[in-house]
Amino acid sequence: MTTRIFIDGAAGTTGLEIRDRLVGRGEFELITLGEDERKGESARRDALCAADIAILCLPDDAAREAVRLAEGADTRFIDASSAHRVADGWTYGFPEITGHDPIARARCVSNPGCYPTGFIALVAPLVRAGLVPRDWPFTVNAVSGYSGGGKALIDRFDSPGAPAFRAYGYDLAHKHLPEMQTHAGLKHPVIFAPSVVPAFRGMVVEVPLHCGAMTTNPHADDLRACLEEFYAGSQIVSVAQGDAHGEILLESHADPHDGIALFVCANDGGWHARLVARLDNLGKGASGAAIQNLNIMCGLPETTGLQL
Repeated sequence: MTTRIFIDGAAGTTGLEIRDRLVGRGEFELITLGEDERKGESARRDALCAADIAILCLPDDAAREAVRLAEGADTRFIDASSAHRVADGWTYGFPEITGHDPIARARCVSNPGCYPTGFIALVAPLVRAGLVPRDWPFTVNAVSGYSGGGKALIDRFDSPGAPAFRAYGYDLAHKHLPEMQTHAGLKHPVIFAPSVVPAFRGMVVEVPLHCGAMTTNPHADDLRACLEEFYAGSQIVSVAQGDAHGEILLESHADPHDGIALFVCANDGGWHARLVARLDNLGKGASGAAIQNLNIMCGLPETTGLQL
């Protein structure tokens, strides 16, 4: 028996990549709408209610509306927007952090954001293990390919005179902040410094730590060992055995990738560390994560259809 899938927002970057990962998979039947139907409320309601699982690739308000339109139906949801990432009744769709069973049982799953995926993957295991205090004043420095900004930013970077570097979030009120704090188990919000470079896809998320100033006084090797143990056996999350050998690169035209690589770089004494996550903002940071969650919700091997 096939599972009926409706991608609401299938014309956007995330929706298109999810569709690409579902091509040729006989476990699923895609419900599609014509160009003149996809923005109509009645057609969307019918498609949402007919789906076994709806994947929402929409702005936040439209994602909330989609859930409302399907009220009374048995439809399950994977929401790729930020509308429900800290909402009651929604399961956070980061299997390595949340656990696979809660996602398998959930009706409503909220896909993690791309930047939070890198930050939480690095920090949550260390906080849970007590190596890093939950009340530490965390800073996150991150750079992403421009595809994560949607059509307007893609057009801006694809146009003549495109910027070589774009930093933003200077109001210190980015919508990812509650997600980072909640799912990393932190007492305080983080200081988040995001930026964009002229690469279509890819992301580097970095968390600098002054380990020697912490009451827990961890050595950088302890942090790496903790991450290795936490992600042992994962086919999606890898932890580098050593440092980054002097540099971490993003390619301007990289292929899609649904994994995430973690690094712990340190000085000779191990009291200064730079925790780094490298991932595809459209892969594990968006569409790949949605497919991973979809597989889990359908009782399939979680890596089916992923590009690893």
